Amino acid sequence: MTAIAPLADEALLDLLQRAAFGYFLKAVNPLNGLAADTSRDDSPVSIAVVGFALSSYPVAVERGWMERTDAAQRSLAALRFFRDSDQSGSPTATGYKGFYYHFLDIRTGIRVWQSELSMIDTALLIAGALTTGMYFTADTTDEIELRELVDVLYRRIDWRWAQDDGNTIRQGWKPECGFLHYGWEGYSEAILLYVLAMGSPTYPIMGDCYRAWTATYQWENLYDHDYLYAGPLFVHHFSHAWIDFRGIRDSFMREKRSDYFENSRRAVLIQREYTWRNPHEFAGYDQNGWGLTACDGPSDEQPDVFNEARRLFGYAARGVPYGPDDGTLSTSSVLASLPFAPEIALAAVRSMMARYPEMLSEDRFSSGFNPTLTDANGRAWVSAGHYGLDQGIVLMMIENHRSGRIWQLMRGCAYLRDGLRVAGFRGGWLQSPDPDGAC
Repeated sequence: MTAIAPLADEALLDLLQRAAFGYFLKAVNPLNGLAADTSRDDSPVSIAVVGFALSSYPVAVERGWMERTDAAQRSLAALRFFRDSDQSGSPTATGYKGFYYHFLDIRTGIRVWQSELSMIDTALLIAGALTTGMYFTADTTDEIELRELVDVLYRRIDWRWAQDDGNTIRQGWKPECGFLHYGWEGYSEAILLYVLAMGSPTYPIMGDCYRAWTATYQWENLYDHDYLYAGPLFVHHFSHAWIDFRGIRDSFMREKRSDYFENSRRAVLIQREYTWRNPHEFAGYDQNGWGLTACDGPSDEQPDVFNEARRLFGYAARGVPYGPDDGTLSTSSVLASLPFAPEIALAAVRSMMARYPEMLSEDRFSSGFNPTLTDANGRAWVSAGHYGLDQGIVLMMIENHRSGRIWQLMRGCAYLRDGLRVAGFRGGWLQSPDPDGAC
């Protein structure tokens, strides 16, 4: 591990961001552009991680970590694969109706684990594709083809089908049983999904679908903070990786006199307050020890933690204040909170690294660590390997904090602007004239 404690803030962020990008250099199959879900052996592809990989290439070019031609070629490999992939919806296909199965084989691209056709993970993939389309604007053969492929992939998604004649979008579909029996209820990362679905020029959902979703929101007062509730931190991050919510509001947020960016800032404050109060008396919880989110953690089945009396949840979406909570934290989620509360987040990252250096390897944070469960040497339990979602959100949110580059790119995306406007967003940068360029 690099000796990073003495580094100044900007140097530290540069190191951690570049290390996060290094995940995609190792985890992507160069032949088809598909990215592994984790660094563990035989990991399948997560289509959401492919979306983060695509979004990482423009950052890498601008930071001098990759040549533009290489980045374009890597992007093209993935876009060509999805264009040409089997869309029959069969159990061994790649997708259906423009959507894709959540997990794929990294060599063949066919469905694995009987995974669902995932609407949200397809949205994350397409958001990454749109990012490349906004960045690679040169009049070259490769970059012209790239933009055309992005348009093809976005336009063929049948968002209306994903409603299944209901009020909101379904979460998934399987060839064995059809649509999963639940839709999106309560505030979640699906805000990006709805915006992309409403901005579609081919199969758009209507604004009333979005309003039906926001009607399920849960507004609460927690620790004297009024905010739109979502327990896990990743919910307050994922859509923000691509959309700059500062100063723009839908009807829900206009009524609350807030916005989604401010809401994420309050989520950070609520996390800190919860871990400072530490109702379950877990080790490492304090004002600089927080970060409850979807992450890997110890489970009851693992032999090294069989003596633990508390219930352990494995990979789970841990949340504040209603749980689940088993003492597992994610430093990646703290680092991804930089745009909302930079001083608070950076202080916590430094503190957690100093106390638990074992959860950092190759200058990348583990998915989760649990200081309450320690080995014979007193070291915290640490999740093995790295997760692509963690590395992707770290890279993008550090970039948005440092330069706002992803936000600025996506402000220029006509599809995204249209979707936001149909959803009822007004104010801020949405009121300014549309910039040159389009998705």
